[in-house]
Amino acid sequence: MGQVKIYGLRSNIDKNRKKISNAIHDAIVSIFEFPKNKRFHRFIKLDKEDFIYPDSRSANYLIIEITCISGRSNESKKTLLNKIFDNIYEEVGIEKNDVEITIIDIPIQNWGIRGFPGDELRLSYKINI
Repeated sequence: MGQVKIYGLRSNIDKNRKKISNAIHDAIVSIFEFPKNKRFHRFIKLDKEDFIYPDSRSANYLIIEITCISGRSNESKKTLLNKIFDNIYEEVGIEKNDVEITIIDIPIQNWGIRGFPGDELRLSYKINI
């Protein structure tokens, strides 16, 4: 299971939402081997006065938080990070300097999904990759 939150300026998200979502989802599907139909993205659109960031970032600046079930190797997480940076640059044109990503690993027993504790679910994809 994975949940993705994308924070950015309202103008950037309104203009690029679909491309950003596709760039992230493509990376998660290819690296974490999520099923293609498991897209859980939430966009948090912020006005300029509500999104404070360093002058070294542009108006395209994005913060991406990926919350997922623990179990993936450090190597697969690094590969995912690099794939997202590359995809967003290639698909949307947002420079890598304007993207920050956090992967938040949560033990499976701390998830509640479809009315069950996570450790009682049968998932249709692998966690330990």
